[in-house]
Amino acid sequence: MNEVLRRRKSWLDGFMAYDWPAQLSEAEVREHIMLLDQRLYELWDLGQNLVYGWAPSAQGLRLLLAPHPMLTEFVQAAQAANDEAEGERRSRLLDEVLAQPGQLPDAQLDALAAEFGIAPLHVDLPFEPKLGLGLELVAAIVARYSIRLVEDRAVILLDTVGFSLLKPLQQVVQLGSLSCSVNAAYAKLLDREININFARTTTGDGFYIWNRMRGIEANVELYQLLQFILADNALARERALRPESVPRLRAAFHVGSHYEFYQSEGLNPTSFSYLVGQVTIELARMLDRALPGQILVGKFSTLMHDSQGGNSQRIDSKDFVERARSPLKQLDGLALGGSEIDEIACYLTGRRDEESQFDISEFAIRDKHGL
Repeated sequence: MNEVLRRRKSWLDGFMAYDWPAQLSEAEVREHIMLLDQRLYELWDLGQNLVYGWAPSAQGLRLLLAPHPMLTEFVQAAQAANDEAEGERRSRLLDEVLAQPGQLPDAQLDALAAEFGIAPLHVDLPFEPKLGLGLELVAAIVARYSIRLVEDRAVILLDTVGFSLLKPLQQVVQLGSLSCSVNAAYAKLLDREININFARTTTGDGFYIWNRMRGIEANVELYQLLQFILADNALARERALRPESVPRLRAAFHVGSHYEFYQSEGLNPTSFSYLVGQVTIELARMLDRALPGQILVGKFSTLMHDSQGGNSQRIDSKDFVERARSPLKQLDGLALGGSEIDEIACYLTGRRDEESQFDISEFAIRDKHGL
């Protein structure tokens, strides 16, 4: 193994969690991962180029590879010609391409190459991708050099109340406490064999958190994680000798459109992704109006994959919260932070009416720009 590959070995280890063809040994899989990744790494050119689509071939991959500015230039070329309809068509086409989670049919890849004005590039490999790695693993490797549009994933935004008013050392302590609550919640879900594959990025005074997996069950698991984070935080505040050592939290949960991408870390793409898009914008607006201790759920209606039924269903906010209630009931009696949780209740609420029933409050939120 040369020195370049040696330095990158730990980065490649993350791909070993995926299933691979049964006839291969672990050593063979590692070698194939390294070969494919090294080919893509060279084409990536330290972030200059992106893979917009791919298709397997008998001995390699066919790629749509182009500089990253093409993302906007493809649409702006039509707008510059004052062709609004063509600009909208190109924008929809680009979103359809970026939303594709796996390989493209050869005919579609060729048609897209003609649209983009580029020639498909063939990457030679000493193995057939399907047999030498499996297409799911190939897709995971290629994704590190791509941008993806995701419509159906839930995202959490956690915020530390009054963070900017704290001294720097207090800020560090509160962020450490929040990280501990996230880790404790994750550990407890693992104890119940709920193996959520979550990721997070910091906002400076909190975290965006999401499940790398997609679908109804994955989003419900993320909602369970949110409930446990807030429960652990509440218990930590009760036990704290000094209240400023544990943050007061407010939270928002939403499902919506966003782009998932990988930045450069040193000379490699990061092993973890970042999110940006409409869902992160709306979460920030929601949280700006949230009260301490409050959870705001965004209003959404989205097609989500149901792994149990094998089909997709349109789920809105009310449907989702109802679906989350039963799995949360299964966690009653769980020990967290040295205490046993008697019950976790999950429902949307609002003002009490004349019959002592609670309505569901719905808010329209505008930011400082009036949006």
